[in-house]
Amino acid sequence: MNIALSCDHRGKHLYEPIKKAIQELGHNVIDVATCDSNAADYPDLAWHTGQAVSNNTADRGILICGTGIGMSIAANKIHGIRAALVHDDIGAEMSRRHNDANILCMSADLLGQRLIEKIVEIFLTVEFEGGRHTRRNNKVTAIEKGDDPTVITE
Repeated sequence: MNIALSCDHRGKHLYEPIKKAIQELGHNVIDVATCDSNAADYPDLAWHTGQAVSNNTADRGILICGTGIGMSIAANKIHGIRAALVHDDIGAEMSRRHNDANILCMSADLLGQRLIEKIVEIFLTVEFEGGRHTRRNNKVTAIEKGDDPTVITE
């Protein structure tokens, strides 16, 4: 898979280890936006990563900021993006298995490197389960389009 990766200044120290972990899993990393030691505006970075996933340049994306909250909010404004803020391995698994999340958002300040690498591994290996979750994801898509999700039955 092609994985779009970006972080703001608070996640800069995790960028290279995460990039290496992605590559060791056999995936390609797309550097969609680089951050430096100066302050970076997380919406800009979320935009570039979200666009890469939305236009199918990347299969999935990974975003890191101080808490992960800002990246998640910004990325979820982009059409077709299902960004999940994940803090543990169960969240990583369920974000893929049930929600078919296509962007993983994580906190650079609250999570250790080893846990982040485990979350990345789970996010990149677990597949969407489908079934009843497809209907629920279709309802989320309806909301994104401004439609009433209660009329969706499958």
